[in-house]
Amino acid sequence: MTIGLFFGSFNPIHHGHLIIANTIVNYTDLKQVWFVISPHNPLKKQESLLHEHDRYDMVDKAIADNPKLKSCDIEFHLPRPSYTVDTLVHLSEKYPQHQFALIMGGDNLATLQKWKNYEHILAYYPIYVYPRPSTPSTEFDTHPKVTFVKAPLLDISATYIREAIQQNKSIKYLLPEAVEQHIYRKNFYI
Repeated sequence: MTIGLFFGSFNPIHHGHLIIANTIVNYTDLKQVWFVISPHNPLKKQESLLHEHDRYDMVDKAIADNPKLKSCDIEFHLPRPSYTVDTLVHLSEKYPQHQFALIMGGDNLATLQKWKNYEHILAYYPIYVYPRPSTPSTEFDTHPKVTFVKAPLLDISATYIREAIQQNKSIKYLLPEAVEQHIYRKNFYI
């Protein structure tokens, strides 16, 4: 089975993430999309990041009704900081019956040459890219392992959602109702 890996903090997961994953799994040859919850991105502030297991639970709640989408905690068990190439290699060794592909936004493709062992990623793993507005073209746009997938993009950010919660504003319709209820029940982001 060919599985797309959608990496992120998902702090919290929202409809923008879900639309991208659902579009990619339905308009490409990928059979499933796994949300790989990252323990901590060194480029993001730790204090605004919920515990990894809480974010995993929210992803699980968000995708519970879609068998083509799965949550994945593999990076919780790998050395930190985690690098995409190491996670890809580890998953390929752990699940040799599957082929893995990477899902990313056009903004990430533009910085791919800065990633650890990006040459290995390009050599062995297909990359599915959802273009973002005003993303510059890159040297990788025509690479045979890179496929662009037109996906509807919502201009929703997890930061916006967290700030709305802190300001006691509604987050209805920004994320699945089950995730919204879980956030309020657990008093997350307050």
